[in-house]
Amino acid sequence: MNINDTIEQALASAGIDTRGGPMQGVTETIRQALASAGLGAGAPMGPQTQTQKANEARTFDVEARDLGTVPVGPQAQPGTPARGQFLARGHSGPAGSRAYKLYLPPQAAQAGAAPLPLVVMLHGCTQSPDDFATGTRMNRLADEHGFLVVYPEQPAGANPSRCWNWFRGQDQKRAGGEPEIIAGIVRAVQAEHAVAKGRVYAAGLSAGAAMALVLGETHPEIFSAVGVHSGLPFGSASDIPSALAAMKGRGATAAGAGANPARRAVPTIVFHGDRDHTVQHRNGEQVVKQALALHTAQGSLSVHSEPGVSAGGRRYQRTIHSDATGKVKVESWTLHGAGHAWSGGDAGGSHTDPVGPDASAAMLAFFMAHTGKH
Repeated sequence: MNINDTIEQALASAGIDTRGGPMQGVTETIRQALASAGLGAGAPMGPQTQTQKANEARTFDVEARDLGTVPVGPQAQPGTPARGQFLARGHSGPAGSRAYKLYLPPQAAQAGAAPLPLVVMLHGCTQSPDDFATGTRMNRLADEHGFLVVYPEQPAGANPSRCWNWFRGQDQKRAGGEPEIIAGIVRAVQAEHAVAKGRVYAAGLSAGAAMALVLGETHPEIFSAVGVHSGLPFGSASDIPSALAAMKGRGATAAGAGANPARRAVPTIVFHGDRDHTVQHRNGEQVVKQALALHTAQGSLSVHSEPGVSAGGRRYQRTIHSDATGKVKVESWTLHGAGHAWSGGDAGGSHTDPVGPDASAAMLAFFMAHTGKH
């Protein structure tokens, strides 16, 4: 029996007719809530987008001195195609198989090219690698700054809504689940192309963001930093009921933070809208608390917070937590008035907020400031 039948039978047993009238809308709301969590088949979640003129240039309004060596103003205009190769690939391993797409910027084809960083991008529910690449513009940033991008693809056979299974216990472990498959994709790319040592990073949206955190927890020797956009803290759910509760901000905690001294603190950058009604903003706060618990176990951090307004008019609060050397370990962006969408994204992709500050550029800057010792 599928989840839709279960919903209808449960309501019917209570004497509620779900075939028409007001309760038809209630049933559909339940279906979509489950689908957005990756917990059952349902109608695709409609993109929550903000409109912007198609030819309006995006700028990133944080000063360059705060962003290391990465320029803050992406030169690519909306609609500008990436100039490299976008290749379809597949990976099979003991934990399973997944298709993926690999983006090679023009720098990768140059003779004697130096090894390049690698960014793993994990799409959200109902999305695809192509959709996510369009919405985040990450391939165009790769052209400008010289790094590889890999987009693992979650098939409907693994999840009806094509969400990464962040909420299942078997997919929150190092071996035997989706983290092992994604780590295997990284190793496959490293075997085929020159990837800079200690410069592999993971980022995602929604369910993909939750899985990026899982990767940082389960494979810290691979990932030197993670980016979390509209995601949930590690271990905040173990089944369908707890996943739905966590998404709505009920029961989401910094699960297990500091409980295991062997856990490694991975630098983390977090974006979350405070009007996100799919994954409540409290989850972003808990992701930050979880990361801080691990990093402060290694030494005290100073904190600095500053408000800002994007070129498109989105207000935000940026908070950075730095160690004694001034290196930022945890960075968070609260996007005022934003919903469940990639900040600063391209309207040509789903689940994007074009008026927000540029999450892709900010994450890239954060990533490039961190090199792992592996």
